[in-house]
Amino acid sequence: MLKLNYLALYVLALLPMVAIAQSPMPSMAHTGTVNEHHAEEGAVENVMKQFHDAVVAHNGTALSALFLPDANIWLNVLTDAAYDRAQTRVAKAPKVRVSSYRDFAKFVSSTPKALDPEHSNIVIHTDGAIAAVYFDFVFMIDGKAENRGSETWQLVKAVDGWRIAAISYSSDPAAEQ
Repeated sequence: MLKLNYLALYVLALLPMVAIAQSPMPSMAHTGTVNEHHAEEGAVENVMKQFHDAVVAHNGTALSALFLPDANIWLNVLTDAAYDRAQTRVAKAPKVRVSSYRDFAKFVSSTPKALDPEHSNIVIHTDGAIAAVYFDFVFMIDGKAENRGSETWQLVKAVDGWRIAAISYSSDPAAEQ
């Protein structure tokens, strides 16, 4: 019985050490990586802010500068409900529309209407070289929600900073009155 008590005391004495050994210990390298990761996320968030500011200001040139020059992937995918509505108007309406940032920049530069893309539920994943951003959006035109959906951006970190390589988004335009 005495042997069992010493063993129990020994185990109880070791438990705090085992708990400490199992908990992650902060290190300078880990802290640096976390800080660098947050800095890269902040830089990607800055690209999103520049995108928003360029759209609101109708500055197609500034908008275009956020993209890789040869990037040309811009996909608009109608939601099932939006596709059904589109087919009632045009029988062969496309569900997926392929466009480019250049077309969007042209629209931004030429429309006299007030534009305001609102983004929410933003999630950024990055390893410092590439990044993926996923968020919900409402695209406001003259203060009215004209389109909404979810959007994803693929970004790469070029020599001169983060650039958008591709945009894909679901689209559920406002139903016509």
